[in-house]
Amino acid sequence: MRSFPLGTSLSPTPINTSKISSFNINFKKPTTFPSSGSTPPHEFSLSQSGLCRASQVADLFPTVSPEIIVREARLEDCWEVAETHCSSFFPEYSFPLDFVLRMDRLVAMLAGFTLPNGCKRTCLVAVIGNSFGETIVFGSDDLKVGGFDGKFSLNKGYVVGILTVDTVADFLPRKGPLRQKRTGIAYISNVAVREKFRRKGIAKHLVAKAESKARSWGCRAIALHCDFKNPSATKLYQGQGFRSIKVPAGANWPQPKTSPDMKFNFMMKLINN
Repeated sequence: MRSFPLGTSLSPTPINTSKISSFNINFKKPTTFPSSGSTPPHEFSLSQSGLCRASQVADLFPTVSPEIIVREARLEDCWEVAETHCSSFFPEYSFPLDFVLRMDRLVAMLAGFTLPNGCKRTCLVAVIGNSFGETIVFGSDDLKVGGFDGKFSLNKGYVVGILTVDTVADFLPRKGPLRQKRTGIAYISNVAVREKFRRKGIAKHLVAKAESKARSWGCRAIALHCDFKNPSATKLYQGQGFRSIKVPAGANWPQPKTSPDMKFNFMMKLINN
């Protein structure tokens, strides 16, 4: 999770929920989206030259805008997932370091991590340019490569956003004197949206899908960490029903492994099963 691009903007386009599987992640980031630093889109207006940007055209003609679908990450998505993650959390790096980061991320995802018994993890992707009803998928639910489904489609679409949700509980407060891990609470991390697709409702779709997945796992709540310096992300999660949890004085609650000076807002939401 620099943690999460509050590019996490998300688009209100209706999404088709479909098959979701598990995706193993080895590097946790907060659930805040990396801030794009760009000026938020405003109402459509013509420039002095009388021309408008492509994004403005999409606003004027929403029926021809790309459909956004949130689904489980597949093997064919692995490079775009790595690219979305690195470009969102490490935008300051340039070649060749940026390429090394992407390769490192790719290898980690394909290798996958062994989950503790009883724990679940999945990676969700938001894709555009994919008409779900016309997509033909090849492969088997039993074929896995790392944390990815070993499936391929003739029209897979383009990955514009990612999110990881799991029940490993590495970053949840421990319980009891033995500091046991908590159960029944899902955790969201690695939320990222490509810069030019932010502020279009994509993150909202990803979070909603993560909640649905958590319910299917029997979880009673879902939690995340949000960068204190990213108020847009905080506002997004509050709008989705998350509430800030005050950390007791002197408590040593676990949090994502990032720079030492980064502070997080721990947020949680109860979900109905």
